[in-house]
Amino acid sequence: MQLYNTLSAEERAQLIDEAGKQRLTLSFYAYAKIEDPKKFRDELFIIPADQFDDFKNTLEAYDFMKGIRLNVAIEQDNHSFLKLTIKVRHKIVADGLNDDTFDVTNKGIHLKAQEFNNLLEDPNTIVVDFRNHYESEVGHFEGAITPDVENFRESLPIINEQLQDFKEDKNLLMYCTGGIRCEKASAYFKHQGFKNVFQLEGGIIEYARQVKEDGVESKFLGKNFVFDHRLGERITDDIISQCHQCGKPCDNHTNCANDACHLLFIQCDDCKTAMENCCSTECLEISHLPVEEQVALRKGLQVGNKVFRKGKSDALTFKKSGELPNKPLAKVDSKNIRQKITVKKTLLGKAEHYYTKSKIAQFLIESNEVSVGDKILISGPTTGEQEISITEMLVDGNSCETAKAGDQITFELPFRVRLSDKIYKILG
Repeated sequence: MQLYNTLSAEERAQLIDEAGKQRLTLSFYAYAKIEDPKKFRDELFIIPADQFDDFKNTLEAYDFMKGIRLNVAIEQDNHSFLKLTIKVRHKIVADGLNDDTFDVTNKGIHLKAQEFNNLLEDPNTIVVDFRNHYESEVGHFEGAITPDVENFRESLPIINEQLQDFKEDKNLLMYCTGGIRCEKASAYFKHQGFKNVFQLEGGIIEYARQVKEDGVESKFLGKNFVFDHRLGERITDDIISQCHQCGKPCDNHTNCANDACHLLFIQCDDCKTAMENCCSTECLEISHLPVEEQVALRKGLQVGNKVFRKGKSDALTFKKSGELPNKPLAKVDSKNIRQKITVKKTLLGKAEHYYTKSKIAQFLIESNEVSVGDKILISGPTTGEQEISITEMLVDGNSCETAKAGDQITFELPFRVRLSDKIYKILG
């Protein structure tokens, strides 16, 4: 059984913009059997940040949600997770195991940020990252084992085999993004005979909050990978990974612009411009073909299953999966990051077309005005966030200095835009 939105991501983004309210990105989990998943989904669907307390009360009306911890995202974005899909699965986290073989509720000891740091300092501790290689590649705890795996179920037997000799006398310390994978992993390793099993309460998300609010030293380096269009929340200024195309220090993920590929990999700004968001010259050439030809080429292909084979393409030269450096490669300018996060903007309209051969983007202005010289932001789930200044534009086919609501504008753009993209004017 699977429940889908009745509105597209584009339509939902428009409703959010029109509402004019801040959304709050949360993560939470509970192992439970839900009798009516559709009713559950409908009650929790979209609640703005100013109704946070009401949202929490709604959750706690369900017995299995009482006292649940809500992890608040480090960075907020009104267009995060526009497409909400609720899937009913026999297992919340696929583990490849027979659930009858161990008690998933017999979990490890939960640790808060400072307690986690203290145990990290113990020479008798082994710390394991239970995320996938593309997550740990851009951020991880100092000294952590980071398995080169594609999914959670691959990591369990690998780590179990590596640590067979340490069941009795070592502290097994584990972490993941929000805690859900460790909730199962800690129970699994206790079942395997490990005596001292600990896990980071609330995962990296909660750890980062405690670092920020309680002044705890961050032992986590770099970015925390997230599964919406942001693809990462910065925890520290450390860059511990490389651009997969040129080797430059970089920790920005991007999806390949070729709709028949969509491979997610690390790409620096220079390569993003030169390769137009593509992972290879082959994909770049395909992305320049007329849309009809691209659709014909990918007809019958299973595109979705390639997205999460992150950084594994032979076309990528610099791949550091499972071989992360012992120290950061570079630092980012945290001042600029903060400025980008807090940038003030106003919605102008939406993307309508991109002419690949001439590199011309077409937008419909739905509100406000935009003029030559204005700085704009183009934002979308695949495009990410791109800032440019308009140096010349056409309005309904004619050269013009200013466009207003109802006008169709075109201008040169070095990267492709998609129908889900929005155009904003940057204020101030």
